[in-house]
Amino acid sequence: MPITLQDVAARAGVSKSAVSRTFTPGASVSAKTRAKVEAAAAELGYSPNVLASSLTTGRTALVGLISNNFTNPYFLEIFDHLTRALQEAALRPLLINLSAEEDAAKSLTMLRQYNVDGVIVASSTLPPDFAKVFHDAGLPVVHAFGWSSEAPQTARVSIDNAQAGRLAARTLLERGYASVGFLGGPRDAATTRDRLRGFDAELRAAGMAPTVRYATAYSYGAGRTAMGHALASDPTVEAWFCGDDVIAIGALDAARAAGVTVPDGLGLLGLNDMDMAAWDRIALTTIRQPVRRIVATSVELVRQGIEAPDTPPQMVLLPCTMVERGTLRPKR
Repeated sequence: MPITLQDVAARAGVSKSAVSRTFTPGASVSAKTRAKVEAAAAELGYSPNVLASSLTTGRTALVGLISNNFTNPYFLEIFDHLTRALQEAALRPLLINLSAEEDAAKSLTMLRQYNVDGVIVASSTLPPDFAKVFHDAGLPVVHAFGWSSEAPQTARVSIDNAQAGRLAARTLLERGYASVGFLGGPRDAATTRDRLRGFDAELRAAGMAPTVRYATAYSYGAGRTAMGHALASDPTVEAWFCGDDVIAIGALDAARAAGVTVPDGLGLLGLNDMDMAAWDRIALTTIRQPVRRIVATSVELVRQGIEAPDTPPQMVLLPCTMVERGTLRPKR
């Protein structure tokens, strides 16, 4: 039979309520009583029932972790970091896959069924009403790795995507490319729009305009297909800034399949610095997002929102950096 709270109380010689307070964060209990309860629990091998304690505290420590990017291996890396960081913060992730169903109201119903304490939306492609619906329902919500000015009332943690676009443009200009292109992700994604906005502005300041194409998704297949079309339609473009690494890897394979050498015949620049980008066969030059800082900040903001619901939402934009590998020619 499982060890119960009553068993611990009997072994420690205290009341059940004293045992309950000992295992309730923030509850008042004397140091002497706490020591007795913890010693009895260790002797009996007792662990508190988190679900039962949530009935008393009104908190489940569950955080809804929502995304629709499960086909993108970069987001699998992100989920690994997020779930670990939540667990280290004594929070428990409830992972919700919206690949097939993109309805904010239905997602909210699911989250309420589990009585989550907060929400992290980890996506660059979900519409802004997702974060807004959760916020309007009184849930602390953080939008990580993507945000839109259309949802200013939610906390957001991301890189400055327009700044990333400007950095990409400067990088290609420094290498002497005379004709460059932007191969973005989905046209309606806020990250795509912002990266193109910065890229275009920096190039136009230098007297150049980019060729613009879009992949249908942040995916390898979409990147490969889009680059295949680009090589046929825009053969004079010397280098492409791709919407993310997985699109760039698809573009790299499309170029190789077409007999175009990289970087001698074509330059490619990615964004994210996912683990795969460093593989020897890929060696992608890319712009790095500070994933661990974005994750740590997102978890801290959702924790603050749970503990202090009246805290105003913050917008945190973190810098990105270039990572030199082998898909762009050297600086001239």
